[in-house]
Amino acid sequence: MASFAPPTTDEVLGLLRGVIDPELGGNVVDLGMIPAVTVSDDGHAVVHVKLTISGCPLRAQIKKDVETRVGAHPGVRTVRIEWGEMTSDERSEVMLKARWAAREQAPDTAIPATTRVLAIASGKGGVGKSSVTVNLAAAMAARGLTVGVLDADIWGFSVPRLLGMSDRLEAERVDGVDKPLIIPNERRVGSGILKVVSTGFLVDEETALMWRGLMLTKAVEQFLRDVRWGELDYLLIDMPPGTGDVQMGLARMLPRTDLIIVTTPAQAAQKVAVRAADMARRSFLRVAGVVENMSAFICEHGTSYPLFGSGGGAELAETIGAELLAQIPLEAAVAAGGDAGTPVALDGDGHAARAFRALAERIVTETVPPVTMSGCSARIAESVEVTFTRRPKP
Repeated sequence: MASFAPPTTDEVLGLLRGVIDPELGGNVVDLGMIPAVTVSDDGHAVVHVKLTISGCPLRAQIKKDVETRVGAHPGVRTVRIEWGEMTSDERSEVMLKARWAAREQAPDTAIPATTRVLAIASGKGGVGKSSVTVNLAAAMAARGLTVGVLDADIWGFSVPRLLGMSDRLEAERVDGVDKPLIIPNERRVGSGILKVVSTGFLVDEETALMWRGLMLTKAVEQFLRDVRWGELDYLLIDMPPGTGDVQMGLARMLPRTDLIIVTTPAQAAQKVAVRAADMARRSFLRVAGVVENMSAFICEHGTSYPLFGSGGGAELAETIGAELLAQIPLEAAVAAGGDAGTPVALDGDGHAARAFRALAERIVTETVPPVTMSGCSARIAESVEVTFTRRPKP
């Protein structure tokens, strides 16, 4: 019977690259989970595996995969695993690698390559994030742009009411696509168009959606993959507050997203909003800037009253190294416009309306300008997208 030489360390590491951590989505070697490998001259292999936590529920599966992969080498007689637990710094490093790998392997979506994607985020609820989203979208559309609005706040959807839209979403067959695609509800704004998708178009406003993390992520994925968005200059995503599953799913699916963080002048809101910026940076998303909402109440005589404090937006912008894009004053007309479904940015003449329009102007002309198809790279991107879209399936 022929004998086989035991594998080298590099050969064992090559075999272990076939072991995928199902939770992190990368192989255990490149994620840094294999600190050492030894193989004796008589073929006994010892693989050191560091888990993110000692009680990792995937330990049994990783054990089986390691033993199967390494044991398949004809020169290996036995496989033994030495378990360890990562330090805090090592866990941070492996999560960084996992997020980068996910970003580089982003799945296909229905969002055109030339669309500018802006996620409107906050560290906590109650800061007026949805109000900022719809007024910014409306002000952009009023400039003649085609703007998509995705209400990713699955539990706390409010975009339909704020925009005065209530029609149910419908789906239709599209040539070359296996299943029907959802058609966004549309609203004309001057020469521009708003295309809106929300779970609020699927259930009654009073219905509580008791969905857990995976269902939330899948819902957002469906809105990005199975909606016939068509051509868009911008896609604004009204994010749920915090730094959970939806935020991580978005970072994986749309790595070109720019984040706009909404806060209020209060220090408590500003401190929490720092976490949203930290999540963005850890997910390799760019923070385009900060919007301070409810910055002050301005009376009819022009006197400003900082009811919720002052300086929170500027302090947040300085802390995270981003621009302070706008300070939106506290004004009753904003809430009234939201209740009526008529964003104040469209026809309002108060301080808040002007601030929203100035914010749209700044984003479109300076911070995140639209892609112009006259540019060489944009034409190439469009050509590549059309080519792959039309390519027949094997």
